[in-house]
Amino acid sequence: MQSPADFPLKPWQRVAAAIAAGIILRFAVGMQPLWWMAWVAPTPLLVLAYRSPARHAAWTTLLATLIAASAYAQFFFNVIPIPALALLPMLGMAVTWSLIVLGARRIVLHFRAWWTALAFPALWAGADTLMAAALPDGNWGSYGYSQADNLPIMQLASLLGVAGLVFVVTLLASALALMLAFGRSMPHLRRLSALNAVLLIGATVYGMARLQTTVEGPEAAFGLVAIDDYIGSKTPASISAAIWQQYDHHIETLAAQGGQVIVLPEKIAVVSPAESARLQQHFAELAARLKVWITVGIGVDKEGHRTNLAWLFSPEGKLDANYQKHHLAPPEREFEPSTEYAVRSIGKSSFGLAICKDMHFAAMGRAYGQRGASAMLVPAWDFQVDGPLAAKMTATRGIENGFSVVRASREGWLSISDPYGRIVARTDSAFMPGKALLYKAKLPAAAATLYTRTGDIFGWLCGVAALTLLMLSLRRQR
Repeated sequence: MQSPADFPLKPWQRVAAAIAAGIILRFAVGMQPLWWMAWVAPTPLLVLAYRSPARHAAWTTLLATLIAASAYAQFFFNVIPIPALALLPMLGMAVTWSLIVLGARRIVLHFRAWWTALAFPALWAGADTLMAAALPDGNWGSYGYSQADNLPIMQLASLLGVAGLVFVVTLLASALALMLAFGRSMPHLRRLSALNAVLLIGATVYGMARLQTTVEGPEAAFGLVAIDDYIGSKTPASISAAIWQQYDHHIETLAAQGGQVIVLPEKIAVVSPAESARLQQHFAELAARLKVWITVGIGVDKEGHRTNLAWLFSPEGKLDANYQKHHLAPPEREFEPSTEYAVRSIGKSSFGLAICKDMHFAAMGRAYGQRGASAMLVPAWDFQVDGPLAAKMTATRGIENGFSVVRASREGWLSISDPYGRIVARTDSAFMPGKALLYKAKLPAAAATLYTRTGDIFGWLCGVAALTLLMLSLRRQR
């Protein structure tokens, strides 16, 4: 097999190649990735790394991945008010990509075999699983979510989780990179082509077959409401009262139209304990009068101890659940997290409660799948630009564990997804007077998927295999 020294490039050619590779990869990452580009976008980056000597591979890879990570610039500058700090997440993404590409390069160049095409997917699947378990923001922005609009492939999540998506999607780019970088000097390329064909055809057939399943079960009428206006400490009392009255109006309208379970967004206001008690009484009375279930997102500030809550009121006028958010977004780190789950029976179905970022974590969705949830009620608050991605990430939890998701978000989507990740109803949120959505959905009985049973074992196995190959490559070098 040819070595990197066989492909000399001038400095300006390396810079141009790195810029081109970064621009191509940029189309496959970010808030609105092109799912079909994700299958091939890493190929130029890998070819450049494989053809470059080590001293050049590092900086060209970092340059390319920094360009790709800039796809998230608008989001991070909106979320993080300090520009210098907003650059750090993008740098972290670029470094992660660079380490994985350079790790794959080491394995490929040391073992020099067709099966080393598995190194890049295994490294990515392992890293993705590790980030999901260890980082405060999990594997947010995972390459697997690039396939959110490719529903047949997304069904792999019910078997292997997001790590399985990452592995299958990156394998094609890795195989193409080996073929383009080394051509016929790479032995047994037919085996590599056959492996790709089997995995891609198998994944597509499985996904298409799963999507043919008819959703059957008891029907529930869901009402979703969101008003983008935030009730803050400096909001005039008259405006605050008008917003709450508008929520009441939407709830009453949805109930009159047949709505049975009504979901409001996250953290409509942050209130004192006294105001919290008043609001609890108000919504309890409203639920009892209208004979509906109401989920309300609220923040409570008790002498500096802040909690982000989702209240669930029953048609009997009781506070049936008082769920506290587990995973906090960067702007709300002063809030206190919880570890308690909430599953309640509504009619013939079991419903779980979560808040926004909670559902970005596969472990959270799996925990509710193990508890038998048929659907999740999710108050949320997005950042406008990430609204579609956040809704689709949340829908992925439904694919992984076989439940529907009812999500009402401010500055995002009001959406309902079925157990196969199909967005069956949605509309955009809006400022006063806000938006409402009514949809009747069938909820099949809870049925644990393979992922619900086994969790992230595939991703961890990929990580162990990739780490083993890296260690062996170092030993062989010595």
